[in-house]
Amino acid sequence: MLYGFTLPLSPRGEANLVSAPPWHYAGDVIGVEFWTTPEAAAATLPPGLDPDPSTPGRGIAMFIDWQFSSAGQSHLDPVRSQYREFMVLIDALWQDTPVAWCPYIYVDNDAALARGWIQGFPKKLGAVHQTRAFAAQSPATPQVGPGGRFAATASAAGQRIAEALVTLDLPVPEGAALLTRPTVNLRHFPRLSAGQHDKPAVHELVMAVFDDLRIENAWVGEGELSFFHAHGEELAALAPARTGMGFRASLAYTVNDLHILD
Repeated sequence: MLYGFTLPLSPRGEANLVSAPPWHYAGDVIGVEFWTTPEAAAATLPPGLDPDPSTPGRGIAMFIDWQFSSAGQSHLDPVRSQYREFMVLIDALWQDTPVAWCPYIYVDNDAALARGWIQGFPKKLGAVHQTRAFAAQSPATPQVGPGGRFAATASAAGQRIAEALVTLDLPVPEGAALLTRPTVNLRHFPRLSAGQHDKPAVHELVMAVFDDLRIENAWVGEGELSFFHAHGEELAALAPARTGMGFRASLAYTVNDLHILD
């Protein structure tokens, strides 16, 4: 008998790339609100989602330094449990519900890539870095407070695709106000069988479920954001025409479920 949640299945079930949920996440996020052209934003939406006429072209770019754990305190294996991520969320509507659609997302860890595909996040491998803050004061660490400046970059296949700079100004009493829209993804797994390449084994619109979501020590301020042209990527089509707030916060949640919409 072979065991495991994902491949590779094995005699003891320890070799699988991703173990069964629940999956627990905690991390620091640097984010920037932006507006691209409404046409570019709408072009990324799958059937079932529509542009939100109240916020045309609005999106959020986030760079996150994550630590992950499943059963058995796997965060004590940091080479596997730590990873970094860059993602874009676009405002949309599912029926009459405001949602956030994720057209592009990059991670630097194979297990995070697999967990993302299971949830419907269209993850690709990339390199993501961001300024960190430490409790010991030094010119090498910004303060999480007024005037603190945090930068972030993302690259794919050796090409820089995004960079951001956030200058903090004010604390946010209710951090959850930064991310109010539920995230909608598309779970898509194609068939390789000849004659069925256009008939995917799975093609379903899903809404992410984040249990026990916490956003703490949130600060907002000025945000700067750029997307760059890169071979094999289409992120630059969403290049910001203008930016809004920048923010930095710590967040945590647990994943154990999702809702199938269509």
